[in-house]
Amino acid sequence: MTSTTLSTTRPKRPSQLFRNLSAKLASIPMILTALVIFLGGTVWTVVYSFTSSRLLPRLRWAGLEQYERLWATPRWLVSIENLLVYGVLSLIFSFVIGFVLAALMDQKIRFESAFRTIFLYPFALSFVVTGLVWQWLLNPEFGVQNIVREMGWTSFTFDPLYDQSIVIYGILIASLWQGTGLVMCLMLAGLRGIDEDIWKAARVDGIPMWKTYLFIVIPMMRPVFITTLVIVASGIVRVYDLVVAQTSGGPGTASEVPAKYVYDYMFQAQNLGQGFAASTVMLLTVAIVVVPWAYLEFGRRKRV
Repeated sequence: MTSTTLSTTRPKRPSQLFRNLSAKLASIPMILTALVIFLGGTVWTVVYSFTSSRLLPRLRWAGLEQYERLWATPRWLVSIENLLVYGVLSLIFSFVIGFVLAALMDQKIRFESAFRTIFLYPFALSFVVTGLVWQWLLNPEFGVQNIVREMGWTSFTFDPLYDQSIVIYGILIASLWQGTGLVMCLMLAGLRGIDEDIWKAARVDGIPMWKTYLFIVIPMMRPVFITTLVIVASGIVRVYDLVVAQTSGGPGTASEVPAKYVYDYMFQAQNLGQGFAASTVMLLTVAIVVVPWAYLEFGRRKRV
């Protein structure tokens, strides 16, 4: 039998379209959900942000009026300022504290699993519970301030939730208490992925441990840092329930954040157009974080 006959009788491979057909069929509901609900809802929100909708959504075009009014509102400007302060400090402290805790855990300490559970436990609580707990702890009448004063330091003052100039830092304390454990676990997973031979080679060469972390380990953990950055940053942009539980945006509007501004205008002030405009600005903020991450992760892999 000739080679020509063999080539004609050999069964054809299924086309690329029909490979893993069962998996592709199973993913259709998820794809439709993403397209209809998430993508459709996003487009719907952006479109109606250019309207003068009040109690109900109506296609009465207002151009950029809602955005001009948004950026002229002092309450929105305060919320943006609070988000910047809260976001920058939250990123810095959560990364530093999380990495230090992970580095200590990576030393094969005793009762490691117990310590991991203790540090990660606050993340299992809802932000409402965390906010209420820290509202009590930071209350000057029966919280930290009262306990320290009863110990003899009668002039001690620590009431961040009642001071407009530092209230955002009181919210930051509660956020770090809850979220740092997750960052620690992500960093610890990255550290455990480092080959032991690298540590042995660094010790043989006499490289100090801090230089090993700074110049060898941290650059190797770049994917972990980027993933953690996206997770933490997305949580920062949509922070809402922690603020409501602790201060309800007060004193006054001193602890206002964008997510609370959106909720109040959409469901209390009955100004859907203004709420949609604020939501669109928040969407752009998230896109500024996610798009560079996607480019760095997937674009680099394609080039490689």
